[in-house]
Amino acid sequence: MFRHDPGFTNEIRRLRFESGEMTQEELAQKVGVTRQTIIALEAGKYLPSLLLAVKIARVFSKSVEEVFIIAGE
Repeated sequence: MFRHDPGFTNEIRRLRFESGEMTQEELAQKVGVTRQTIIALEAGKYLPSLLLAVKIARVFSKSVEEVFIIAGE
């Protein structure tokens, strides 16, 4: 679902760099999406499906809540 939600952020960019400077393309391949999807996620222009959020969290060995943050919580 393409939609911007200012109350929803993520730590994908930081986690990629903490993981040996993983590229957007590498992450995209690991979770089965395009690089453009990762770009949109990092920019906050795309809200991931639950399945995609779980896949991304698993790549970094984090919980979904550690990767995706709802403001005020």
